[in-house]
Parts: sequence; structure tokens; C-alpha cells
Amino acid sequence: MKNIIKLFLASLVIAIAIVSCDNDADRDWTSPEASFKLYDTTLGSNILYETMKDNPFILNWDKTGSSNYDVVFSATEDFANKIKLGTSNTNNYITTIGAINTALLQAGFSPYSPTKVYIRIESGAEISNSISLDLTTYPIAGPIVTAPTAGSSLVLNSADQSAIATTITWNDYSSYGVNVKYLVEVAKTGTTSFVSIGEVTIPNPNPDNITRSLKVTNKDLNTAVVNTGATINQANDIDIRITATTTSTGGSIVLQSAVVTFKVTPYQVDYPDFFLVGGATAAGWTPGAAPKLYKKDNISEIYTYLQPDNFRFLGQADWNPLNYSIDDPRTNASNRYFKTTSSNVEFGDAENMKFTGVAGIYKIVIDADFSKKSITVTPTESVWDIPKLYLVGSIQGWQANVAEEFNSIGNGKFQMIRELPDGAQFKFLGQQDWTGKEWGNIHKNNEGNSGFLGINDDNSNITFDGGGSFYTITVDLKMGTYTIVKI
Repeated sequence: MKNIIKLFLASLVIAIAIVSCDNDADRDWTSPEASFKLYDTTLGSNILYETMKDNPFILNWDKTGSSNYDVVFSATEDFANKIKLGTSNTNNYITTIGAINTALLQAGFSPYSPTKVYIRIESGAEISNSISLDLTTYPIAGPIVTAPTAGSSLVLNSADQSAIATTITWNDYSSYGVNVKYLVEVAKTGTTSFVSIGEVTIPNPNPDNITRSLKVTNKDLNTAVVNTGATINQANDIDIRITATTTSTGGSIVLQSAVVTFKVTPYQVDYPDFFLVGGATAAGWTPGAAPKLYKKDNISEIYTYLQPDNFRFLGQADWNPLNYSIDDPRTNASNRYFKTTSSNVEFGDAENMKFTGVAGIYKIVIDADFSKKSITVTPTESVWDIPKLYLVGSIQGWQANVAEEFNSIGNGKFQMIRELPDGAQFKFLGQQDWTGKEWGNIHKNNEGNSGFLGINDDNSNITFDGGGSFYTITVDLKMGTYTIVKI
């Protein structure tokens, strides 16, 4: 009988053990039942703003007596990948909106994108219930420049200015819930005068999968680097930075990357010279008389006479080797240059363009930028065929009523011989007052001695150090030039 009882008890123990094992297998040990209560918290807004960063964020729960509570959060309700927000030794936890925002961003949450966040309290083997919040974070960190790398070197290529010199790349948040604009800038190391290279806008959403990168041509990077004050044909230390700007209902947030310093060797841009020649011009078809246009960087220009007829530009005061005309299949291949023209310039013949406007003084502007190669011819109200011309300036105390008269030598050309001191400044007038026709050095705020005339409202003082010697001053209103030659 005792043996039967022992056998029964052994079987019962085995059965209990089997049932116990089955129950353990069925239990979800990753989500134990809550043993104390975490109270709901209320935010003034589930959308977090940078202006709220110092506001408090408070959690309370009903368990006491423990020396350590962990506050954890997760993007999923099962807390499979939980992250500790902080700890407390009381039954409440106080932090800031800024700290919450930072923790969520570090966990991979995207700025400006509403995301459900689950929060609970853990105390040893015990846990609270979880509460959920739909939170929208804001960005707090700027982009990180990944190329160019610090200390790298780049020598820009003047032979192919339209070629890509480098691709600038950067890292940032995986995604944004709004559009983000990136501004790429450079400055000479040791200065704070940053010059823009370009901008990239990443839309939200980003259906075209625009990457965080900017391809920069030799020309664009060279222009920016030179504008920072860098030295031509030398390796310069250049700082590059990227600024991210986002705008939401909470306002705009502007975040900058740390600067990365690399070396860039810029080149001197050498745009063509242009000499105006042809039946439409004051020089006629005599290349030796063709005026060379005033040039600054990629822009060449002149105020000069034109009449309806053919014309073109030479690269020198001679027919060879360079000629510039309209880029048209009917033009000789060696003469094709101008991609766009104003409406009063059209194809003339195999070598020339044709001016179709009425005779008069025009402003001719050539943009020799490699992507443009344009010519614009604009009419003015200036004149050339006048009976008298006068010189006025510091020599007479700028009193127009005593301005000195030139000798007219015909066809819009005037001349005088005069002593000029150092620091002489003067202009030319069509009358002995300031109410009418006026000429000076080409362009406003451009005092100097360029040899090119600027007309009413677009001229500055001609400045000249004469040293007390005598000079022949010749003004050609029709050509648009002046000369000062020592006798």
C-alpha cells in the first residue's frame, strides 16, 4: 500500500511540473502585468517647440518605498526596444521639454514628424502601466559635413569651368516633417565673411529622393573662393559650413554645421576682350580703329553709336585670329559665339550679326559667362552730334559757368590741350551748367581713368594725376571713349 501511495505522489509531482512548464511557456515575460500606476501627464501641446525647451515635464506614479525607479520609453507598446529616459528615487520624475526632445531625437525620431511614444516606470521586477503620447519633435543639431574632408586639397581647373569641381555632401536627421533648406557657404580661414556657393532644398515628402549634396562647378567654386579674399594660384585654407533652416508653426529654426577646413587653389578668370567693328559702328570696317569694350570680370560694355547694318566683334584690333558673332548654323563655325541676343540683333551673314534698330547712342553689354555668352543692345537718350563740349572739375572748383570749351574736330570728336595737376577730377558737359548733357568715367561710384564714357546718370568723376604737365584731352562722343595723352 505504501508503494502505491509513493507512486501516486510521484505521478502527481510530474503532472504539476508539466503543467507548470506549460504555463511558463505561455507567459509573456517581456510584458509583465503592471503592479503600480503611472498617472497620465498633460502637455500644453503635443507639438514640441524650441521655445518650450526649458518648460518642465513631470511624471507621477503611486508606488513608494523603492530606492530606484527607471523611467523608460519606446516607440512600440511592447517596449521591445526601450530606452532609459532617466532615474528617480521618489515617486515622481521631473525633466524638461528640451531633454525629452533630445532623447527622442537620439532614439531616431524625425523632427516635425508626429510619433507615438510609450512611457512606463520600472522598479526592479515591477513595472507600471504605460501611457502614450503623440509627440512631434524639433531639430536641435546642425548638419555634419562629410565632404570635403578636413585637410583635403582641391586645385580648380580653369580649362573646363563648367565641369564639376567637387560634390559637397553632409549628414543630417534621417527625415524631416517639413521642408529643409540647406545653405552651403565658404570663407577664408580666419575670417567670418562667408560667401554662398548654393542652396539645396529637401522637400517633405521627398518623392524625387533628393540627396543631401551639392555639385559645384569649377567656375562657381572659383568665384566664391576668390570673393572670400583668397589668393589666386595659391593653396588657401578655406572654411566650409552648411546651414539648415526649417520653418513650422512654432517659427523658424536655423542650425549650422561645424566648419570643415580644406585647401583650395583658385585660378584667374580670363574672359575675352571684345573689339567692336562693322558698318553699324563708329569705327566702320577698320579693325585698327575698333574700340575695345570696357571689361570687368565677365561683363564687357560700352556706350557707343550704332546704325542699322552688319557688325561683329574681334578678339584683337585685327581680323585674326579671333572673331565673335551670333551662334547660328548659318554663321561660320569659327565665328559662332553669342547664344542669346536682344531683339534688335539678328543673323547678318556668315561672318556678322546685324543691328536692326534706329541710329543713335546705345549701351552694349556682353556677358561672357560660359553659361550665357549673351549680347544686349539698349537704346539711350544720349547724343553725340552737338556743337560744343566743356570741361568742368576741381580745376575750376566745379563751377559749370566757367567750364572750359573744347575745340570741335568733327563727327562727335572734341579736343583740348591743358595742364593737369595731381589729383585732378573732372567731367564733360554739353553746356555751361549742370541741367543738361553730362559725361564722365563709365558707371556710378567708379571714379578713375578707364577711357570709357559714362552718360547722364551713369558716370563718375574722371580722376588723373597729371603732375603739372600738359596733356591732349580727346573726347569721342560717337565712339564712347576719351584719351589723356601727355605732350
